[in-house]
Amino acid sequence: MRCNFENVMVNYREIFDEQGLDYITYREMVDRLLAEGKTTGPDNTEAMLHYSKMNVQRMSRVDKTANLTDELVSTIHGLKGNYKLLVITEGWCGDAAQIIPVFNKIAMASAGKLELKFVLRDQNLSLIDAHLTNGGRAIPVLLVLDETGNEVLLSWAPRPQILQHLLKEWKQETSEMTVIAEKLHGWYAKDKTQTTQSEMNELFKKLG
Repeated sequence: MRCNFENVMVNYREIFDEQGLDYITYREMVDRLLAEGKTTGPDNTEAMLHYSKMNVQRMSRVDKTANLTDELVSTIHGLKGNYKLLVITEGWCGDAAQIIPVFNKIAMASAGKLELKFVLRDQNLSLIDAHLTNGGRAIPVLLVLDETGNEVLLSWAPRPQILQHLLKEWKQETSEMTVIAEKLHGWYAKDKTQTTQSEMNELFKKLG
């Protein structure tokens, strides 16, 4: 999904270099906070801690079970340049837990062409406000930067398009967030990252 990031004064390179965490460091931070009875962001309620704990399990499951498709690997290997991937996320975000391990696998498969870093949404409100989805601060957001880290070339957020449409339908059917969350994660479990990978393949093809 392409976001409107025209004419927005955000120092992407500074955020990437000074705040960005690699995947292992990000995962360790979430684990450390949970051990302290906290999660990322300002809300440390029991509900948010529960979401974060579940998300650790989800990330670990995707880490272990997901394999990149041959088509996506071919696209990544065919990249002619080097790029920086900046991801806006939070430990309590269920969509992020299902998706960011795929970003990590893509970076790992790139033979150094893609450098991946994660930053927290609630510590970078000017950044997320430059990349809203339908006016909301939905995450995760993937920003593909040029090699210098100064320019956003492409963006994608916050979940596969078909799921975005389904979520809209589910919200019209019920306001019970637990029911919606169950449907959401059930979809991810059945899909096994295939739709996310397909959209990533189309995204990276645009880099030529």
